[in-house]
Amino acid sequence: MLIDFDGLDPTEAYHILTQTVIPRPVAWVLSENPDGDFNLAPFSFFTPITSNPPLLMISVGRKPAEGVAKDTRVNIEARKHFVVHIAHRDLAPAVTESSRPLPHGESELDHLGLELAPFEGSPLPRVKDCHVALACELYDIKEIGAAPQSLIFGRVTAAWVADSVARYDEKSRLSFDGAAIDPIGRLGGSEYVTFGEVFKIPRPT
Repeated sequence: MLIDFDGLDPTEAYHILTQTVIPRPVAWVLSENPDGDFNLAPFSFFTPITSNPPLLMISVGRKPAEGVAKDTRVNIEARKHFVVHIAHRDLAPAVTESSRPLPHGESELDHLGLELAPFEGSPLPRVKDCHVALACELYDIKEIGAAPQSLIFGRVTAAWVADSVARYDEKSRLSFDGAAIDPIGRLGGSEYVTFGEVFKIPRPT
């Protein structure tokens, strides 16, 4: 089957991309609302992009009903800091529920019953139950496409990783146990994926 993207409806293009570019890591992004409480929302158009400086990117669309910028983009642009969490499978229902549209300034945390914890090196807290949290400060925002879509670039300033998923290898290098992190990956529609078999293939030298 060949699918020609020229003239394809944007919704159809979205569904094709999200069901073929899989699995995608989920950035569960905490940002600060205007009144000092917190917004928490998932994004699967997300990836690290450079290590010098350490940058990651999330792609944030607009609210479908109103066509205005989502709270995550508004909050990050206004207050410059955010925290990206990597959620594990037990948190998948909360991740999904946090995608529910709410009025601007209303906190998803009020509905989810999640506990926050202080995050040393970050002005914002982290979700206590996540195994990985990355503190970020705004590096740049670019708008792209007809919608447009906001590409938010964050410089990672600190990482919190649960002791249970961190270890030192035989050369005393810090490494992380992917299976213990137990991340959820996004597929298409309502589907997620978790780790199955983990195997290694040595890289060519």
